[in-house]
Amino acid sequence: MTREQLFENIKRKQSFLCVGLDTDLKKVPQFLIEKAEKEEGFDPIFEFNKAIIDATAPYCIAYKPNLAFYEAHGVKGWIAFEKTVKYLNDNYPDQFIIADAKRGDIGNTSKLYARTFFEEMNVDAVTVAPYMGEDSVTPFLGYPNKWVILLALTSNKGSADFQLTQDAQGERLFEKVLQRSQQWADADQMMYVVGATQGSAFADIRRLVPNHFLLVPGIGAQGGSLEEVCQYGWNDHCGLIVNSSRAIIYADATERFAEVAGEKAQEVQQQMAAVLKAKGI
Repeated sequence: MTREQLFENIKRKQSFLCVGLDTDLKKVPQFLIEKAEKEEGFDPIFEFNKAIIDATAPYCIAYKPNLAFYEAHGVKGWIAFEKTVKYLNDNYPDQFIIADAKRGDIGNTSKLYARTFFEEMNVDAVTVAPYMGEDSVTPFLGYPNKWVILLALTSNKGSADFQLTQDAQGERLFEKVLQRSQQWADADQMMYVVGATQGSAFADIRRLVPNHFLLVPGIGAQGGSLEEVCQYGWNDHCGLIVNSSRAIIYADATERFAEVAGEKAQEVQQQMAAVLKAKGI
């Protein structure tokens, strides 16, 4: 998916919402677990995802499966992930699919990670850790219309341990990541992860990467403010993909779980539509 196509979807749907598919079998409705115990071949992870997708697709422009929630179940989890991606590609081809894998290794290994997600799984984007530098990132950049989403400034408490540290000139590590990585790819192929809880730091980030899309986790259960994110992180093409996971997918634990998830997604979409209207988009 190109940057222009992504922006067209944002305008058409009046949304820049990404639904995080952090599917935890300890949190999905119990009736799905019971059904899996009774029916051979019933996949509770995929069936949960499928129901969530069908209910929320009108209100979002992206989905972000977090690979940890699938890898934890071994082969069964990978199969559920693969089925989820195929279901999205077959039924909702306008959705931007992000594999939240946080990969990043020496070049030969990264080439295989890139092949896994872009050729075998056919997702649109992969989250990548920048710590090992250029040769660990560039193998992901060899695929037309596929994206690297580089970790820049995350929403967790431990982000201060390294990302906010300063060198002798006062440049913070996340700023160095933003500066250097623009030598590897432009705004048509690279995005950055910036946690919603970082608040006014978005203004510093926008000064360095004015044109790039930012993937913003931390809205909802993590307490990030959509208003703050839009105030400081906006650009002329919206420039934001705002993720919400638990607040949407686990909003209800009954047989109405998908319906309620759709309602929660619609609430966020309506807030975003108001922002887009106010910005003239």
